[in-house]
Amino acid sequence: MTVDVVRRRFTVDEYLHMAQVGILTTRDRVELLDGEIVEMTPISFPHAACVSALVRVLVIGVGPRAVVWPQGPIRLSERSQPEPDVTLLRPRPVPYRDAAAEPRDVMLLIEVSDTSLRRDREIKLPLYASAGIPEYWIVDVQDDVIEVHTSPSGTRYGTVRRVGRGESVSPLAFPDLRIAVDEVFGS
Repeated sequence: MTVDVVRRRFTVDEYLHMAQVGILTTRDRVELLDGEIVEMTPISFPHAACVSALVRVLVIGVGPRAVVWPQGPIRLSERSQPEPDVTLLRPRPVPYRDAAAEPRDVMLLIEVSDTSLRRDREIKLPLYASAGIPEYWIVDVQDDVIEVHTSPSGTRYGTVRRVGRGESVSPLAFPDLRIAVDEVFGS
């Protein structure tokens, strides 16, 4: 016997309302991906250290040219609002506290992957590409590699480059900023 399971997908507005009325709390480490409320994996010390290193390097490197948005929500679509580890947003007249960050605001989006590598490649990557996020980095904590995804088209990125220890990487929006991979993962 087969049983059909009908899933109820949520909108971002419904998801935010659940937080407003206390159904979801700050103790619930979740994000909305394609209408499904998904638990985020716990943050390990290596993961936290990479996020911290990236935030420091980016804040110093981009200065007032961008907003460094650590672990903040991005409203990708009506049904997706992930909370990437680090995002570079365009400065804008309306503060991000007053209006959601959207794909047109994103210059670079970074996910630091320790135990979430498969989710970041198979679920989040297609969502980011579909939303037109111009550049997506997956910082692979297990292999000390940064995957640089550019040229979004449909649900994929046309260009993928792996950058390892001893090398450096620059965001497309800031080619003058050279980030040493060793600095991200600790020397």
